Order: sequence, then structure tokens, then C-alpha cells
Amino acid sequence: MPQTVDLTGQTAVVTGCSSGLGRRFAVTLAEHGASVVAVARRADRLGELADEIAAAGGACLPLAADLTDDDQLGGLLDAAEERFGTATILVNNAGIPDAQHATKMPVDLVDRVLGTNLRAPWLLSCDFARRLIAAGAGGRVVNVSSMGAYEYRGGGAALYSVTKAAVVRMTEVLAVEWAKFHINVNAIAPGAFASEMMDGMVRRIGGDPSRFFPRARMGDPRQLDSTLLYLVSPHSEFVTGTVVKVDDGQGAR
Repeated sequence: MPQTVDLTGQTAVVTGCSSGLGRRFAVTLAEHGASVVAVARRADRLGELADEIAAAGGACLPLAADLTDDDQLGGLLDAAEERFGTATILVNNAGIPDAQHATKMPVDLVDRVLGTNLRAPWLLSCDFARRLIAAGAGGRVVNVSSMGAYEYRGGGAALYSVTKAAVVRMTEVLAVEWAKFHINVNAIAPGAFASEMMDGMVRRIGGDPSRFFPRARMGDPRQLDSTLLYLVSPHSEFVTGTVVKVDDGQGAR
């Protein structure tokens, strides 16, 4: 993506930043001038990320939080606002897989998957929009769904698929509701990308699934940079309620 995407003066909140796609999203937004509030459960990983961004000349506030804890969730945008001002970009990236068949999932795992993948992004998005509406300012929400929202073959992770499909619908309905406030809501649906979550899946299935893909390769998180930057930049000002599938043709349509 050309350096013409200038996010200087904007504050971006990114969840799930301790590894994988979320970490890359935080670095990319900082590289393009945004002040980044990086949210995840693992404080040590966040500290490393904040140091990396600072060393490159960027600004990052690391916030360790469990998004299923309402007290912690409710304080995120307060902390962002206190440090950098009103957040204008929200990337709902945090998510956990269930990796089990539906009939074998304990209730506490069901609650964690629903709480992390769907409830938290809904509540955080609404808090984000409420503040922008009060300030009379526009903003951008980018939700991270998955190609699993569109395809499930019965091998496990059924609830994960359900939550990611719900994220797609959440993107569409909130885009309609908030368009008049100049708040754009879009989503990215990645396919299989190299990440800590994907490494866990590879171990569980006992082999690299990329051998079955048309181009026999995993995605590199950097290959999402252009999509993310497009959705948070003025270039996509007329785009809202859209899900961009980024999967290299790995799955069926």
C-alpha cells in the first residue's frame, strides 16, 4: 500500500494484538501514523509490541484485558481517550476457536467463544460509536470475520463458524444504523493465514492444510495490510457494510 494513507492524528484501538493478525494490524496502523491502543490478554506480548512500535517512532498504549470481563471491556475506550483522545478507528480482531464438535463443547467454552468472538465486539463497537456520535465525529470499524463464516465441513469449530457468520451480519446492520453518523463499518474475512491460532490447528489435524489449497500456500499477515488500510482510509469513504474476502481462493464459493 502506498504511503499516501496518512493516519496521523487518529487513534486506533485494536483487539487481539498479542500475536498473529492483530499484532500485524497494530504495527501497520502505527507505521501509517495512527496512535495505537493495543489490547490483548498477555501483557508481556503487548509490552514487546509497544516497544517495537516506539522504536520505529510510533505511539502505542498496551492494555492487558480480558474482553469477556465487562469491567475491563468497559474501560478500554476510557483509557484510549485519556491517552490519545477519542478513538476514530476500531479493529475488532480478538477471537478464539472452539476446535470441538458441537455436542462435545462444555458450557464454559461455549460462553467464552460467544463472549470473545461476538459479545465483546458488539459492546465495544457500540461504545465506540456512542462516543463518536456525542463528539460529532466520524470513524471506521473493521471487524475480523473468517472464511469459516461461509464454509464448514463438519470437522469441528462449528460455534466459531457461527460467531464469524454473526460478525458478518453485525457488520451489515451496524453499517446501516450508523451511516448517518459517518461511521463506516466493514469487515475482513481472512482465509488460512500463518498465525499462532493456525499453528494450533495444524497440530490438531496433524498436517499442513495448505497442501490442499489451489496455490498450496498459507497467507502472510502482511498480505492483509492493503485491505486494512483501504477500509480505514478516505479511499473507502463510500464503502460500508461490506465484507472483503481475502483467502487466495483457498475455499469454495
